[in-house]
Amino acid sequence: MELFGTAGIRGGVDERVTPELALSVGRAAGQDGEEFVVGYDGRVTSPALADAVASGLESTGVQVSRVGQVPTPALAYASRGRRGVMVTASHNPPTDNGLKLFVDGQEYDDEAEAAIERRVEDGVAPSPWDAWGDSLTEAVLPAYRGAVVEYARGFGADPDRLTVAVDCGNGMASVGTPRVLRALGADVVSTEANVDGHFPARESKPTPETLEQFSGFVADTTADLGFAHDGDADRIVVLDSDGAIVHEDTVLAMLAEQYTAATTVDDPVVVTTPNASGRIDERVEAAGGRIERVRLGALHEGIARVRAAAMSGTEVVFAAEPWKHIHPAFGGWIDGVASAAVLTRLIAAEGLATRRAAITERPYRKVSVDCPDARKPAVMAALETELPGAFPESDVATDHGVRLTYPDDSWALVRPSGTEPYVRIYAESDEVETLVTDVRAVVESAVESAGS
Repeated sequence: MELFGTAGIRGGVDERVTPELALSVGRAAGQDGEEFVVGYDGRVTSPALADAVASGLESTGVQVSRVGQVPTPALAYASRGRRGVMVTASHNPPTDNGLKLFVDGQEYDDEAEAAIERRVEDGVAPSPWDAWGDSLTEAVLPAYRGAVVEYARGFGADPDRLTVAVDCGNGMASVGTPRVLRALGADVVSTEANVDGHFPARESKPTPETLEQFSGFVADTTADLGFAHDGDADRIVVLDSDGAIVHEDTVLAMLAEQYTAATTVDDPVVVTTPNASGRIDERVEAAGGRIERVRLGALHEGIARVRAAAMSGTEVVFAAEPWKHIHPAFGGWIDGVASAAVLTRLIAAEGLATRRAAITERPYRKVSVDCPDARKPAVMAALETELPGAFPESDVATDHGVRLTYPDDSWALVRPSGTEPYVRIYAESDEVETLVTDVRAVVESAVESAGS
């Protein structure tokens, strides 16, 4: 049985993420600890699934604190010192839902998820009737918002002259980002700030296509910048005053440089993923830090790996993959609300243009090549040989797919999608179209050969 993907359990509620599964996962998770916090996002199916999870937990003797409808970062915040389950499918369509498990503010690692899968498959019997757990309600949102505000005040300047537009996308950012930014002193204009599990305004995933209307709104107003979130407010997209989306790796580079430059430790480390731009390495190294890369969806594992191997003076100061940021000094979870707060104060101090000026923004592309899931292992095995042969001038790394790095620091990464029938190509180069075309030809040939 394979339940977990790169971000918990997700899928359609008709066949995959059913109340029966939620009950089973609750019973399985109940073997891990004595106290859990349970929350859910704004999807139509989330309250019922949260009830099923809580029932499973309670039936194994667990004490459950129900925090109701919250952003995923707020649930993670509430799981500190205990465990938690968040019912959310993040940016998936409204027909989907999912389950994400936390321990002490961090997502379950592979080993913990594998244990849940085994227990679900084997089945977990409930405790005797007189040993069942109890539940209570708990209000976590005010404490979480207050903690974000207090943390963000350690950066930049008061944004009392800044106008910020926030597209909540009918998701859980509605009860998070606008209130936090107003508490910091910004003038906030929020759109789609009512929670609606049908996502009537736009798709839950913020992309250039789904944000087209919001981009026009930002451009037509006096807003100095804009933020857009996904359904559970762990992702963030940043827009400039013209309504143009700031490249996700530029945002990552700005934050990574800030955290690296501000720390006093001898060996500051930023954890990121293989598809992240070289502009991040450039700014982190200029600030006196170094980069460690880990596979997509495993930032928490990368942080743990660095900490396990750390010598005195080593510290992970920031961890991120595109659109998703972990602020270790605040907490071990991905947090789009905290990112909005920190960025608002940094931009209030220097302006977005000044922050971007030092960052080399080379052309970047991501393309997808059709590849049935069954062919992916053979295709990637072949590409480990064929890509280095086709591009002998590059340095090759195969830790997380196949990454080619050239003497001028341009690069290309090829990796299989973990959720869709594609092989992804990422590339950054002054001649990015040529690089993508050349790499794609090798990938398509490998896919065709694997099917013959």
